Amino acid sequence: MNKDNELRVVISGGGTGGHIFPAVSIANAIVALCPNAKILFVGANNRMEMQRVPAAGYEIKGLPIRGLYRPLWKPANIGVAIDYLVSKWKARSILKQFRPQVAVGVGGYASSATLGAAYDMHIPCLVQEQNSYAGLTNKRLAGKAQKFCVAYEGMERFFPAEKIMLTGNPVRQSLLDTKVSREEALRSLGLDTKKKTVVLVGGSLGARSLNDSMMAHLDDIRQSDVQFYWQTGKIYSKEIAGILQEKGKPDNLVVTDFITDMGVAYKAADLVVSRSGAGSISEFCLLGKPVILVPSPNVAEDHQTKNAMALVDKQAALIVKDAEAKDKLIDLAIKTVNDDALLKSLSENVLKMALPHSADIIAKEVIKLAQNH
Repeated sequence: MNKDNELRVVISGGGTGGHIFPAVSIANAIVALCPNAKILFVGANNRMEMQRVPAAGYEIKGLPIRGLYRPLWKPANIGVAIDYLVSKWKARSILKQFRPQVAVGVGGYASSATLGAAYDMHIPCLVQEQNSYAGLTNKRLAGKAQKFCVAYEGMERFFPAEKIMLTGNPVRQSLLDTKVSREEALRSLGLDTKKKTVVLVGGSLGARSLNDSMMAHLDDIRQSDVQFYWQTGKIYSKEIAGILQEKGKPDNLVVTDFITDMGVAYKAADLVVSRSGAGSISEFCLLGKPVILVPSPNVAEDHQTKNAMALVDKQAALIVKDAEAKDKLIDLAIKTVNDDALLKSLSENVLKMALPHSADIIAKEVIKLAQNH
């Protein structure tokens, strides 16, 4: 500990909600255990962490870091490399001023420079890897961090086995605290309390292939005895509203551009259709939700497919390839939600994969590293 005996922690990373939610959850858990702890976030300028972290009540500093262009030999990567060096120098300055006893990386551009600087300054580092396939940033830190907190088995492919701890991914506490009944949830969403319900969600921005699947099968939805709650994403909402006005919206379909309370939406769902981001998968496991996963093809190392297969291989989820979603997804969703035995099996199997109290376990490891330092 510092001479003033005050716990000081730097948490770095972001870029997506999948990195930011766990980071904030870890920070909240640290403060719950050590109310006087000082926590500073370090993110990438112009990325969503610069808004989301202050909204959660924490201070954040920005770095001019950005991602590599593919393929790696693109000339533009010279500028990216220069930005990385500037960011690492700036991160070193931030660390020198803040004097943390431990640095936590959650993935994303900023954590590479911040934890690289922390390692050079002999500050203990902890990495939280959300996915079943480690991202480039966290793989680079394999030889530098003291502890790797992971959500999947078999991560010895990427990190030293003796430093790995299976903790799971922290999830939004509000999801676990939802107290409404299924009937109350359905009524609040404008849904029929007597019908089987499919909730289709493509993340906060929506997902083009999921939306196309819905629009291509409006008649199948109309003729089914199932109801759908469809989150389109804000960027697609106007276009979809126009198409529904033209074709006629089925009575058993409720459309929204954004779901403000995912806890209520999950409570209403007999079946969820979703991308397979690591954070979403952790939520399905903890809530025991039957799910059809449609991995995004637009992510590095195709890690969403690898995340999905970790569940599919244990009969804990179904999968539809993104390229096949338009033809197969809605038909499979209607058949699955009407198969009570399959829903029960998927729910039981996904619950077995849950790792509860992740944020608290990680927070305790952070504090332990700080005390040892």
